[in-house]
Amino acid sequence: MHNVPAWRLRGVLAALLVSLALVPIPRALAQPAIATLDWTLAETLVALGATPAGVAQVDAYHAWVRAPRLPAATVDLGLRSQPNLELLASLAPERILISPMFANLAPRLSRIAPVATLPLYTPGRETWPQLRELTREVGRLAEREAAAERLIAETEARLEALRRRLPERVPPLLVVQFMDERHVRVFGKGGLYQAAMARLGLDNAWRGETNAWGFSLVGLEQLAGLEAQLVVVEPYPVGVEAALSDSGLWQQQPSVRDEALITLPPVWSFGALPSAQRFADHLVTALEDAAHDD
Repeated sequence: MHNVPAWRLRGVLAALLVSLALVPIPRALAQPAIATLDWTLAETLVALGATPAGVAQVDAYHAWVRAPRLPAATVDLGLRSQPNLELLASLAPERILISPMFANLAPRLSRIAPVATLPLYTPGRETWPQLRELTREVGRLAEREAAAERLIAETEARLEALRRRLPERVPPLLVVQFMDERHVRVFGKGGLYQAAMARLGLDNAWRGETNAWGFSLVGLEQLAGLEAQLVVVEPYPVGVEAALSDSGLWQQQPSVRDEALITLPPVWSFGALPSAQRFADHLVTALEDAAHDD
């Protein structure tokens, strides 16, 4: 090799590069480059085995959605409401996925790549069929149709297995997430948590009205008198958990008073099938632990 002229080595390398370029890329490796501002679409892409080229607010995604974690190769696009369009354009995505919440950005995003707006939590429609539809549509756009069908089947099988693990008697549940020390989101009909609870056969104690995302914003006093097992989904806003230790209103909640409060790690309440499965996993495990403690 030491006696081969440099010009000949360059020729061999050039020929090798040309030959490699002509090798067909397997379909599984030739997926379109997709970026998204929406965490629900991001978690679905990752669950389907498609690495998003870019996602908005990556650190906040990991705080609120938690899992599946975004691959290291995914670029942080900045704020969901004000993404870095120059950075997004530099990624040269073939498609940008958004939810209706970000529809006002569609005209600017469409100058970079075709935009697909994928709705979820449409009022008046059952949530679980919408989750299946969204999964299939993301699978189609990411060219991961078979993975989408697997995710649907595996999620439904997992929830059925979890349903069989539940303790014999589970009281109605009141699922909340703190906004500040006096107000919570309480989750009911039309939301992800309710959809998962229904498939598990669990009763929701909240019968009040809910918004398009399946929750009501209420004061702690509105929870008083409800006979239910209280479930808090993290994260707590900064300073709230400490403030609650001095809140008589909170300390008199039956689940808190009786040291029966269930606390779950963060699960994206506006998520899709990956979040539904995580919520069900955490909830059933917590209910099992509570039954063993009794």
